[in-house]
Amino acid sequence: MSKEMLINTVEGQECRIAIVEAGLLQELYVERQSNASKVGNIYKGRITNVEPSIQAAFIEFGGDRHGFLHISDVHPQHFPKSIKGTEAVGRKRGHRDRPPIQECLKRGDEVTVQLTKEGIGTKGPTLSTYLSLPGRMLVMMPGMSRLGVSRKIEDDEARDDIRHLLAGMDLPAETGFIVRTAGVGKSKRELQRDLNYLTRLWTLISKRIKTDKAPSEIYKESDLVIRTVRDIYNSDIKRIVCDNLSVANRVKEFLAMAMPRTRHAIEVYTGAEGLFQDCGVEAQIEDIYAQRVELKSGGSLVIDQTEALVAIDVNSGRFRQHSDAEKSALALNTEAVKEIARQLRLRDLGGLVIIDTIDMRDDKSRREVEKALRLAIKPDRAKTKILKVSPLGIIEMTRQRVRPSLKASVYQTCPHCSGAGLLKSEETLAISVMRDLHRASHNPDAVLIDASVSPSVAEHLNNTQRAGIHQLELDSGKTISIHAVAGLISSDFQVHCRNNRNSQVAWNTPHHGGENVNIKTISLDEALKLPPAEKASSEAKTSAEQTPGQDDQDPNKPKRKRTRRGGRRHRKSNAAKAEAAKAEHAEQAEHAEHAEHAEHAEHRDQPGRPVEPVKPDYQQAPVQSFTPEKSGEASDEKTPPKPINQAEQQKPAEGEEDGQAPRPKRKRRYRRRRKSVKTEAPE
Repeated sequence: MSKEMLINTVEGQECRIAIVEAGLLQELYVERQSNASKVGNIYKGRITNVEPSIQAAFIEFGGDRHGFLHISDVHPQHFPKSIKGTEAVGRKRGHRDRPPIQECLKRGDEVTVQLTKEGIGTKGPTLSTYLSLPGRMLVMMPGMSRLGVSRKIEDDEARDDIRHLLAGMDLPAETGFIVRTAGVGKSKRELQRDLNYLTRLWTLISKRIKTDKAPSEIYKESDLVIRTVRDIYNSDIKRIVCDNLSVANRVKEFLAMAMPRTRHAIEVYTGAEGLFQDCGVEAQIEDIYAQRVELKSGGSLVIDQTEALVAIDVNSGRFRQHSDAEKSALALNTEAVKEIARQLRLRDLGGLVIIDTIDMRDDKSRREVEKALRLAIKPDRAKTKILKVSPLGIIEMTRQRVRPSLKASVYQTCPHCSGAGLLKSEETLAISVMRDLHRASHNPDAVLIDASVSPSVAEHLNNTQRAGIHQLELDSGKTISIHAVAGLISSDFQVHCRNNRNSQVAWNTPHHGGENVNIKTISLDEALKLPPAEKASSEAKTSAEQTPGQDDQDPNKPKRKRTRRGGRRHRKSNAAKAEAAKAEHAEQAEHAEHAEHAEHAEHRDQPGRPVEPVKPDYQQAPVQSFTPEKSGEASDEKTPPKPINQAEQQKPAEGEEDGQAPRPKRKRRYRRRRKSVKTEAPE
């Protein structure tokens, strides 16, 4: 099918190039002015450190971070004289055949390097001393000694013809060349023109290497437009559409120099809504950043990316095409691997890629899926390696990663969740704050404890942990305040302590675990002997687990809460004590007739003591009976009843000397009770 190249530029800010086939986005290249690619640039750097343990050297070349140079990327010209030599194109020496890096490079040496991979994450950029200058049809490799043909050219006859053409050309000494796919079918004259251009370029670079001081930039690659046209444009692309007139002129000049005998369809977009918007590419670009990719058959792909690994899961979803499960799995996996190859190119994913396909039993089905993946990944310019499908349906593959993925260059990591996509709940954060407040309250120098949290966490603390904070203030004698800070990230909080002089006190001392960790502990027997005040916290935790008989056995333990049955027994015992008190009081009244001058006698209530039957004298003062209160107001069983003052009971009331009944001085309910008692008493 015919392809189109769409070039969208925002002057001085961003450039986007899309390759569209039949309206479907196949490749996307994005570069911003603030983060322009440096891959392919040549620098003259200085070695700052050599690490024999990892067989690598770190080089200062003028970038933000030092570059990483491994021993496998060190050219033989840096080897000791005894093993110096030239290498053929595509046949580098193995790691075991190379000398140690400390024998090749020394700290402070100047070396010419080329940047081969951008820094990703915490890793710095990767450098190499194998230099390469790409042209339209050839790639020059100084210091090599052989001619090579791109591996993507699989036709044996075409490869033989290219080698025959190169053998008849006048090539520079000690320089290797690789024929690119764009050189297939080209004449000797066209190849010679590209060769002359690369030779002149290398002559200028060699002069700058000798004159410039390290660190400095020797050669800078072309911008994204020229690089893409040089590397991607071929006869399959029928037209190039640009939305900027100056960019269209640059493309025309480059193609006129690189391919002078070929007509090129270069057009300028004049619409108002935007080139990508009118072509339907903008919506497809937005789908690139989604985690889930829907397939036409009803299945889906779930793509998760980490720093060095990409996991892709194939889900069947609503896919129901065949009655046979094996055929359904084969059809879905075949469609999925084609879309996976496209997504890898669009998202620019690299590193180790793990694909979890639908399980298939037949080996033939697995081989068909593997073949479909290799065929779909073939147009990819990045180097890939695909392993066989495992019995579990797992496909392992690697893809060359030259720069950070498209998603990493467009999005930034969320400061709230650090890219995890999850936030701690308010309850979890409130518990963490209370834990830190408890630790800070044990600082003897702290007087004021201030906790700064987000508004949602502050509201949760004030609503659910207010009693705990108040109790912590009472126990520690310190003032605790909770402040809601609107600009604070919801997952962060800060606890500060201040002393009497309002100076900040350090309280959060980190403790690192290990085998010899000293913590304050005592034995269980010693803990049981502590005063109740010191072990109140431990007893509060175990009081809910005590059995009913433990309270009576250990007097130091807190008493259990009375149950309803216990309240009934308590009321029965109070009634029995009331009867015993009534009988004993009657006995005291009888003895009081013979001891009128006795001033005071105390009688204590002893439940269970036998009382002699005495005929009460109901003409005496009324007996003060013990009336039990309600179950919730009943007194303890072990508390003795209040002593009865016999002198007060025997003291005659006003009007009793005249034979009149004593005037009641108590409440109405007690008078009614005496009347009822007198009427029931025998004469």
